[in-house]
Amino acid sequence: MKSVNHILLQKPVVGWILYDWANSAFATTIMAAVLPNYFSRFIAATIPPAMASSLWAYGNTIAMIVVALAAPVLGAIADYKSNKLRFLFVFLVIGVLATAGLYFPRQGEWLFAEVLYITAFIGFAGSIVFYDALLPLIVPRRYMDTVSVVGYAVGYLGGGLLLMVNLAMILQPQFWGFETTVEATRWAFVSVAGWWFIFSLPMFKWVKEPPAQTPLPGKSAITVGFDRTLRTLREIRKYRQAFRFLLAFWLYSDGIGTIIKMAVIFGTEIGIGQTDLIGAILLVQFVGIPLSLVYIRLANRFSTKRAIQIGLIGYTLITIGGFFIREGWHFWLLAFMVGCVQGGTQALSRSLFGRLIPREMSGEFFGFYDISQKFAGIVGPLLFGVTAHLTGNSRWGILALIIFFIGGILLLERVSESEAGPSQPSPQPV
Repeated sequence: MKSVNHILLQKPVVGWILYDWANSAFATTIMAAVLPNYFSRFIAATIPPAMASSLWAYGNTIAMIVVALAAPVLGAIADYKSNKLRFLFVFLVIGVLATAGLYFPRQGEWLFAEVLYITAFIGFAGSIVFYDALLPLIVPRRYMDTVSVVGYAVGYLGGGLLLMVNLAMILQPQFWGFETTVEATRWAFVSVAGWWFIFSLPMFKWVKEPPAQTPLPGKSAITVGFDRTLRTLREIRKYRQAFRFLLAFWLYSDGIGTIIKMAVIFGTEIGIGQTDLIGAILLVQFVGIPLSLVYIRLANRFSTKRAIQIGLIGYTLITIGGFFIREGWHFWLLAFMVGCVQGGTQALSRSLFGRLIPREMSGEFFGFYDISQKFAGIVGPLLFGVTAHLTGNSRWGILALIIFFIGGILLLERVSESEAGPSQPSPQPV
């Protein structure tokens, strides 16, 4: 236990974990709780609710396609040039500026808001590619589960604290010096941008990367990036366990991502009140803090794979419950269940993949990890959007997510944790 605490207290690890604290403000206020409701009730109030849900789903789909196409090549370039932190900073700035820009759209300007959200999401998701890829470089393999889960738990706390402040601003705008709820909501978006940027700074100060690889004569970084991506795409099957895991992750990540992105706008569509919607998302954050840490014990007692499967069983039950939701307390109950499984499942997925890949190609492989996550996340929101558009009711789209969770459970059975990736040098001492 002493060695685990020693790892967690090292500055590079603390800086890395703080980025989860920083970016989770975007995940909670912008992606999950406040903006979807604000978009549906105010910005897109001039169009039918089901159409607003569809537009929101399509916006998420577009953003994920962009990131999914760019991530593997950028990851390969970042490995070659050893500049993951530089790429991360570029995406961070893009995300922060676009998030702050969400202050400006007015009622009826849904296209303007969509463009800003898509840009902000690209910044957020793009930064996560390089953030995740840093994990194998700063943490020994045996501690990855613990550090990854602690990162998610700290992220829940950070995102939850700012969401709590934002919720107080929106419910009591005059107390905070705002004239209306709309004005308070717009300033909530600005607060996310500031929070995200400020708490990211320690990572750039404390985390160091290994030296860049020797340049190949006559080849630019972009050319090398494309060459390495194509090579890895051809050879990824040689890393059997990583490849099998990606197939499973492709499926169940689709369901998880769709629930995160579409829960509030779905609740808005079926008439759940704003206080219930945002309050339930806040509940997810604070339930997720201790429950994420429980997954460390589950992984130690059973295995990382089994702990993930336990979370996916929980998601299957959540999906069934989502089909029948009618009242505000139903939404709160499902939010509690999501808090029990979300952080641990995602954190252990990240650490398990990190143990199955070659360390020196972490950016490239986490680019494929991200492309799996983003391309997987295209199907769910697209299914949700098309279903809502054609039927005027999204319940059947929610129920269809069961396929992704059950499929993920079955495919994970084929992943062997004992048969790790090719031998890797140990991370640099932290």
